[in-house]
Amino acid sequence: MIDITIIGAGVMGAAVAYYLSRYNCQVVVLEKENDVAEGTSIANSGIVHSGHDPKPGTLKAKFNVEGNRMYPDLCAHLHVLFKQTGAFVVAVNEEEKQILQVLKEQALDRQIPCQEMDGEAARQIEPNLSDDVIWALSLPTTGVVDPWEITLGMMEEAVLNGCELRLNEKVVAITERPDFYEVTSENNGQISKLQTRYLINCTGVYGDDVYRLLEPELDFFITPRKGQYFVLDNTIAPLVGRPIYPVPSTVGKGILAIPSIHENVLLGPDSEEIKDKENVDTDRARLAFIRQALTKTVKNIPFDKIIRSFAGLRPTPSTGDFIIREEEKHPRFIQVSGIESPGLTAAPAIGKYIADEIIAAATKYGLKTNYQNRRKPLRLAGLSIDEKNKYVQADARFGRIICRCESVSEGEIIDCIHRPVGARTVKAVKKRARPGAGRCQGGFCEPRVVEILARELGISPMEVMFDSQRSPIFVGETKQAKGE
Repeated sequence: MIDITIIGAGVMGAAVAYYLSRYNCQVVVLEKENDVAEGTSIANSGIVHSGHDPKPGTLKAKFNVEGNRMYPDLCAHLHVLFKQTGAFVVAVNEEEKQILQVLKEQALDRQIPCQEMDGEAARQIEPNLSDDVIWALSLPTTGVVDPWEITLGMMEEAVLNGCELRLNEKVVAITERPDFYEVTSENNGQISKLQTRYLINCTGVYGDDVYRLLEPELDFFITPRKGQYFVLDNTIAPLVGRPIYPVPSTVGKGILAIPSIHENVLLGPDSEEIKDKENVDTDRARLAFIRQALTKTVKNIPFDKIIRSFAGLRPTPSTGDFIIREEEKHPRFIQVSGIESPGLTAAPAIGKYIADEIIAAATKYGLKTNYQNRRKPLRLAGLSIDEKNKYVQADARFGRIICRCESVSEGEIIDCIHRPVGARTVKAVKKRARPGAGRCQGGFCEPRVVEILARELGISPMEVMFDSQRSPIFVGETKQAKGE
């Protein structure tokens, strides 16, 4: 019998696992994909929002504000890159300026630091603000983080402390028994069952589908909302030094310019309600709309420096707010659904709330006395020449640069493969060490990453996947390779 099972290994599932791993209980995480941070978490703006925007009295507002305050210490503890950049929300007319006043009052009510300034003063700080901007609200506690890194960091420390992560396990049935839940999962045609006292639903856009396996009459539903982005090359001077928000609308925070933690700039996202929960295709017309909309708030955008575009899905709940509760009809089934923006920011606060105030408060699980901290990931970028030389002298593989765009060494790639939640695919290596994240998008380094994965995992290059179990990179040998 397992104490607690979490379904989903995105940032929300990772946060719950991380805070539960501090307690003396057995935790299992079931994830249907081939790696963590593969759904909503993989296509995220990476903004740690201040908490100025959500409607008063909502769970979004509560957990956004709490999560923002947790991020600096959390990232320092997990050795995850984090930068408190601040942000501007900007207005281009008097009507929008009045909305900024409302946002300012909300921020002050929540004890969020903020400052107003006119357009000229804002352009002194951010020269690429549009000339149409007449007013700005500065939010200095806004930050940026890599959503992949924070998810990996929390999950890795959870695994170090006894949490079991089971990848490629799609939950297909849930049966309620008198004192436990029986969970059936499928992995490449193989059926597995487990028994668990607590069951926690952290499945993003699939939150209603997974709950429907247990409860046919739902009081909410999840609609996927697609957002598309451009990525600017990080070899040029950053377009902006902080996220630039337009005045928010009823469908979201608007189309932003966002400096990433790795010095790229993201442009987006738009917001499009769709039906297909697997549809992450980009669309020329929607991307053109993003280009046009951005010129309202930002000028001098180097569209010729775009290195890629991508799309992600946000789980928009019919309730208009996060759904975080233990289900009355199904005791010990904990719902964590509809975690759309500001979900990344709120995740640590939600995870801690579930661990401390729902589960620990109702059980006798004590805190561990032998808790283990995560080892700092090996990152040579940003080190001095002398510091890099120390790594190279200790291991020559740190002197072999595999990805020239991002200056990633073979030693760093090997390290990310052999960590507790290690990389097993090309995309997983990219998420951890960033080869393939630069200008050429893996055009030069990907074959070498495949070689390293095959060697370190003891498999054939033919068995190395790009991402999922159904994404082989090689489908056969050439005649020359066969020796014909």
